[in-house]
Amino acid sequence: MSADTTEIPHCRVCGNHSSDGFDELYRYADFAMVRCRNCSFCFVPSFYREKISYKEYKDESVAAQVRAGNNWIKEQRHLLRFDLIRKYKPAGSLFDIGSGWGHFLATGKKLGYDVYGVELANQPYLYSKDELNLPVDRVDFLQMNEDKKFDVLTMWDVLEHIDLPDKFIEKCSKLQSSGGYLFIQVPQIDSFISKRFKSKWKMISLDHVNYFSRETIKKLLAQYGYEVVQLKSSIEIKLFIMYTLYGWLKKNKTGGATREPEEITASERQAFFNKITRQPPWVLRMFVSVHNALYQTLSALGIGEEMVVVAKRT
Repeated sequence: MSADTTEIPHCRVCGNHSSDGFDELYRYADFAMVRCRNCSFCFVPSFYREKISYKEYKDESVAAQVRAGNNWIKEQRHLLRFDLIRKYKPAGSLFDIGSGWGHFLATGKKLGYDVYGVELANQPYLYSKDELNLPVDRVDFLQMNEDKKFDVLTMWDVLEHIDLPDKFIEKCSKLQSSGGYLFIQVPQIDSFISKRFKSKWKMISLDHVNYFSRETIKKLLAQYGYEVVQLKSSIEIKLFIMYTLYGWLKKNKTGGATREPEEITASERQAFFNKITRQPPWVLRMFVSVHNALYQTLSALGIGEEMVVVAKRT
């Protein structure tokens, strides 16, 4: 494996830290993805992460666009998630790790769950606490007190950003009630779309550290007392609209001048989503029906780029 540093990668699934234990899978201008020779886990080594910048990440301009958005349409997206959760835990305490702007928690609260969340980004934390009146704290998840146990833990599009995914899953196991369920959504390296686009897969970025396959996520979870009871492919249609569709439209409008995802700000993406969902109620209801049917069909066919994992704490 060639690298820009003498530092050796560390596999967080099997613990491999051998100097010849990794293959370079893909190389980009400012980082590379490697694959562990022992367990096949794919990830971006942590030494590349020093280059990442979170300037403008969920700042006030993004908050303004979130505030201007349609909360009803956002809740419809999360109702699909609760359709899955209620199959395993129809009620109880629910802890969302990396709760973002809080719309998932708000939906759970309406459905009768005893909800709680943590969020490190300041603007989403303030929005969910002050404007949605949700019980959310801005604390380091790994430093949390472990006295309270939760029936349901959720991490939606969080684990791929974490340099220490093993420590996160270990912490989950300490906060999970016996017989409780952990729900995770992450990019899937062995998905239909990933295999189709390979190094040009849009999910690959310096912001995403971990690229789990069906087998590597099972291996990691098993180490901390979790048994995977369901695993399915998923495609986030909202993200497709904000990232793929908007990027394509903007590229064509500028004659190809806009090429890289980082050239489009998060507030621009949110504004675009707001624009296309600013429709009469009957149009939105029809949109949601089509969205849900498409989501369920693609998931059943295994066509997606992320996976939703349901794991039981044994």
